[in-house]
Amino acid sequence: MEIKVLETQAPSQPADLLGKRIRRLRNARDRTLDSLAREVGLTKGYLSKVETGRQIPPLATLSKVARALGTDLPSLLETGWRSGSEDRPGGISLVRAEERRPVIRGGSSFGYDYQSLVQNASGRHMSPFLFTFPQQILKEVFFEHAGEELIFVLSGTVEFEIGDERYELKPGDCIYFDATMRHRGRGKGGEAKALVVMLEPHQSGD
Repeated sequence: MEIKVLETQAPSQPADLLGKRIRRLRNARDRTLDSLAREVGLTKGYLSKVETGRQIPPLATLSKVARALGTDLPSLLETGWRSGSEDRPGGISLVRAEERRPVIRGGSSFGYDYQSLVQNASGRHMSPFLFTFPQQILKEVFFEHAGEELIFVLSGTVEFEIGDERYELKPGDCIYFDATMRHRGRGKGGEAKALVVMLEPHQSGD
């Protein structure tokens, strides 16, 4: 099912980097815009805007794009930003509050803003983000993707839907679910922030 979206504002640097990375991976795998768009449930025109930095899909859609291109979500979202804090033994990633990567904003399309909480996460299966749920979302938009998802509310109130069930989540509440079930959330009475952790299944070797 194709998803209609609204126009975005001027592209930000993270959007440019993300779009170029998607285009480079698609070309390296000899995939056309049309075939990739059909596989992940987008229109060809919308995917073209993603590649030129004029649109940023929600995390669920980016997860599908990553899998379709044979990579993972953290690799796809790498911004190229680096600091000495990531160079630690044992694969440890320590990100101080002031060292977080630039926020990737989707407010003018789907309304969800997110910020990666891990540096150098390529090849890992857990993807943690600081997530902002907007108060207003498009009525027809739901998400579903491979893997599992955990949401821990930090501030505000989140009205969250999974399948036909609806939950009101307040600060300190945590919900964990199979992400293949259609789901979405919005801030109730204003924006709400949450820790969102996506656990993606292992890629099968092709």
